[in-house]
Amino acid sequence: MDTIVKSAMSGAEPPPSPQPPPSPVDGSGGSPHRIKKGGRFDFDDGGTYCGGWDDGKAHGHGVCTGPKNIGEYSGSWTFGFEVSGMYVWPNSDTFEGQWDNGKRHGLGVEHKGNWTYEGEWTQGYKGRYGIRRSSSGAKYEGTWVNGLQDGYGTETYVDGGT
Repeated sequence: MDTIVKSAMSGAEPPPSPQPPPSPVDGSGGSPHRIKKGGRFDFDDGGTYCGGWDDGKAHGHGVCTGPKNIGEYSGSWTFGFEVSGMYVWPNSDTFEGQWDNGKRHGLGVEHKGNWTYEGEWTQGYKGRYGIRRSSSGAKYEGTWVNGLQDGYGTETYVDGGT
């Protein structure tokens, strides 16, 4: 089993979800049957996954931590991929929202340093429409493409000007 290394330490997307060894058959004879169960899996690098399993993959609700408990995703999983939940990076930045194939996708809220982004995400990037606010009062509300402000929007500066 490959070890998990949280790329999130550098601000990138979290790594693919944990994949434990294949689950055993249920012992009823005939063809193998999927087993739905829960439990804990410890990775070689010190990370852990604790939660539901189905067909040998994280499924249902679970919590996955990175090496030495650095970084944590807590939420829903579907056959090995994050669906809806919260990721906390080692520096305390957070993202809470929807995921698709291991990337932020759908609606979500990111708190990063003094900034908060609330809006849509597309394959890991701020996308389509969202609002970014700073703790000092600056704000951008509008459209985004590939994680960058693009198209229509309004920027409000700390002094209230636009």
